[in-house]
Amino acid sequence: MTAVLRTFVFAWQYLTAIPLSRSMHDAKPDELAASMSWYPLVGCLLGVILVAADLLLAHVFSAQVTSMLLMLLLIGITRGLHQDGLADMVDGLAGGRTSQARLAIMRDGHIGAIGATGLFLALGLRYAGLTALPAGEHSALLIGMPAVGRWAMVVGAFNVTYARSEGGLAQPFLAHLSWRHLCVATVTAGLALTLLLGPWPAFCCLLIGTVLVRLFTAWFHRMFGGVTGDLLGATNETAEILFILIVPVVLVR
Repeated sequence: MTAVLRTFVFAWQYLTAIPLSRSMHDAKPDELAASMSWYPLVGCLLGVILVAADLLLAHVFSAQVTSMLLMLLLIGITRGLHQDGLADMVDGLAGGRTSQARLAIMRDGHIGAIGATGLFLALGLRYAGLTALPAGEHSALLIGMPAVGRWAMVVGAFNVTYARSEGGLAQPFLAHLSWRHLCVATVTAGLALTLLLGPWPAFCCLLIGTVLVRLFTAWFHRMFGGVTGDLLGATNETAEILFILIVPVVLVR
């Protein structure tokens, strides 16, 4: 198996619960970082699955029920990793007074009341956004949403400090992510958004997205002393929700 295909498989298997190869589990740190180049493409493929499910479900259920089932499908395919990261981040912010205290709370496997509330609000906003998607751009936005979310994680992981001094699962990704990996991911996301929405909306999404994600990254360094996998998951969730709430209103109408 070629190195390029290996990194795609690692990206797919890290971001989804659908195995492509049962024999590929021991990725090297540089392969994990290189796999992030594929994140927007994996997001597009997840979006295609959502579109296929949407076309089937819309013949049976109302728009509201279909939106809820699409949310459950995406959470199931991705193992709820990013929702878990968002809830952990909110718990850490609510309960910790220092960066180390916040990180310790985030490491706790139990979700607190504040984290559950934050997750509930995020899911509610996602549901509202999915239900209100304009009919003419419905499929394009369903594909663009996970693509933008996963591209945002690459932007948020570039040239940052890993927050935990003892290391963690996300450290190899952050330590070896290069400018080339970021460029490949950005070009992929840009091409996908251009095909889906047009050049001007695509450019605005990437520009505004980059600014917002890097602001999040600076804030993460201030509050947590760096970035962790949970914080990248929270970045994905925030980017997806902002995409389906703002883009239909501002860029495609």
